[in-house]
Amino acid sequence: MKLPYYAVIFTSTRTEVDESYNEMAIRMVEMAQQQEGFMGVESARSDIGITVSYWESLEAIKQWKQNLDHLDAQRKGKSLWYEKYTVRIALVEKEYSFQKKA
Repeated sequence: MKLPYYAVIFTSTRTEVDESYNEMAIRMVEMAQQQEGFMGVESARSDIGITVSYWESLEAIKQWKQNLDHLDAQRKGKSLWYEKYTVRIALVEKEYSFQKKA
């Protein structure tokens, strides 16, 4: 990814309600991938869920937040799926990684 970029870090604690959650989560990733400025996503869930999406600009993040289908998912998240969540937006200025060779 070209530096710098933004990371939107979404951490959540789920309710017991599963009603259409997985379908909506898949749909949101598919839609975000079509959004201008989207760069990628990583996600994991255990006791808490962590999803990090990567964006070219704050404007791209703002446009995604205002997407009508995303707004619907946010409403359902608050009313059905989440006990609590936190969204953090960070500017990524440096990165490095490691991968073991096979």
